Amino acid sequence: MDIGFIGLGTMGSRVAANLLKAGHKVRVWNRSRPSVDALARGGATPVGTAREAFSGDAVFSMLADDAAVRAVIDPLLDGAPKGLVHINMATISVTLARDLAARHREHGLEYIAATVFGRPELAAAAKLTIVAAGDPRALTRIQPLFDLIGQRTWPMGDQPERANVVKLAGNFMLGAAVEAMAEAAAMSARYGIAPADMLNVMTNGVFAAPAYQYYGDAIAKERYEPPGFRLSLTLKDLRLAKAAADEAAAPMPLADVVYESLLEAAANGDGERDLAAVAKVSMRRAGIDKPSAAGTATRESRDSAPPGAERHA
Repeated sequence: MDIGFIGLGTMGSRVAANLLKAGHKVRVWNRSRPSVDALARGGATPVGTAREAFSGDAVFSMLADDAAVRAVIDPLLDGAPKGLVHINMATISVTLARDLAARHREHGLEYIAATVFGRPELAAAAKLTIVAAGDPRALTRIQPLFDLIGQRTWPMGDQPERANVVKLAGNFMLGAAVEAMAEAAAMSARYGIAPADMLNVMTNGVFAAPAYQYYGDAIAKERYEPPGFRLSLTLKDLRLAKAAADEAAAPMPLADVVYESLLEAAANGDGERDLAAVAKVSMRRAGIDKPSAAGTATRESRDSAPPGAERHA
């Protein structure tokens, strides 16, 4: 296929590379040049404008947020070739997803929302989990492309915004899981138990799942850079999830808790670090400076521990 790709960030560049490796012609555009040049060395065709990429049999876009999608994609709809399938992989608001679907219909274009779950290393290994929604015929047409970049595609119906709802719900669950591990690690540390010891039990026993294992290990080792999923993006996604919940009159009190922790982390300069850095908030609230040293609790930490802590330290 002749494929355009717009947005070559940490995830997009890896998705585009897998399409390229499969032998497709891939035209690439990005606001910054280094990722374009890297893919060009692998055989991609660099183009000077987003409009040059927005053509062919299909075009993928993977931009950061609503503002970027509006700024880049909106101007391209006028004059785009009829029947072009646009696959939007960005995590955007439900409102914008509806608007994009309507705008594409007005211009005779096919619009598919294809949100993904997975970190950069999974994107590179073509093991993303893809949640897709849109016209069934268009989905059938591009399914072979999804098979090249993901391990499974989960169809969510013919309304594109449904894929975005699932993505926002999933990212809320991920944020809640990391918040839960962060708070549990801080509580354990107050009793002189190293976060690594507690989290090892949880992530290899009760919660033996990839997300828990990856983020539990990152919290235990205080490994926040380089970011696989930036905390600021999770904060953005929680904001969108809360807005979607408000629209549907679906209370999400836990989302408020997670959002406030993420906001506090960002306010303290950790927005560009990995999502696991939200653990610093819980540690700071618990008055713990060096969680990794919790296994050798000091007298000060014992003295300030909750009543009864001396029986367990």
